[in-house]
Amino acid sequence: MEILFSDFFQRALAGGLLIGITAPLIGVFLVLRRLSMIGDTLAHVTIAGVALGFLAGFYPLGAGLIFAVAASFAIEKLRKAYKSYAELSIAIIMSGGVALASLFFTLGKGYNADVMSYLFGSIYTLDNTDLLVVGLVTIAVVVVVALFFKEFFLLSFEEDAASVSGLPVKLLNMLITILTALVISTAIKIVGSLLVSALLTIPVAISLLLSRSFKSSVIVSVVIAEIAVVGGLVVAGIWNLAPGATIVLLLIAMLALTLIGKKGLPT
Repeated sequence: MEILFSDFFQRALAGGLLIGITAPLIGVFLVLRRLSMIGDTLAHVTIAGVALGFLAGFYPLGAGLIFAVAASFAIEKLRKAYKSYAELSIAIIMSGGVALASLFFTLGKGYNADVMSYLFGSIYTLDNTDLLVVGLVTIAVVVVVALFFKEFFLLSFEEDAASVSGLPVKLLNMLITILTALVISTAIKIVGSLLVSALLTIPVAISLLLSRSFKSSVIVSVVIAEIAVVGGLVVAGIWNLAPGATIVLLLIAMLALTLIGKKGLPT
């Protein structure tokens, strides 16, 4: 139990709680717009940036963040070019991210072990710089979502209606994608790039089963994510398990219990 009061665990808990706010907050809009897979795409691109950061001697998380934001611009450009096949943009950028990551892995064999920690998460290695970056991203996401909540809501349910009503649809689309890139790039050190999509989507999936309004679904998804983060970290800390995997498996268990509970309730 002593591990729960150690400095590294407290930093891990703080970072996890912050990501537990931003991931589902952005995930709600992605799920409703059927863009859930964008999380995997930006995660792969972020890993390429992290690998290059290690090669160049640059702050890895910062390099990953730059790559993710650049990829978000590319996705929006490709979505406009292929309006009838918008999912192509996600597939193309994901392929490029995997290819670049593979190339940088080959060039920096000595850094592969460090980069691997970003694939599966290394929340216990968060330092004060990481926490500062995660904190700044959290503030940015919360402020922007609060300012444009109604606009994001309309955009998520009916993009054409949002355009007709005079909203700057292109700018709003870009804003959501950039926010997603920021969240993904800061979350990969916490749950890992292979699992980060789960933190974006599973809390939202649970909230959609439990909530009766959009606002309540946003609140419930954040609460679910926070419960999973705290519970997963405590379980992982006590039994010496992989924290990222524990958090995601706890989310899946919560989803399964919710589905079972909904089936057992009268309609």
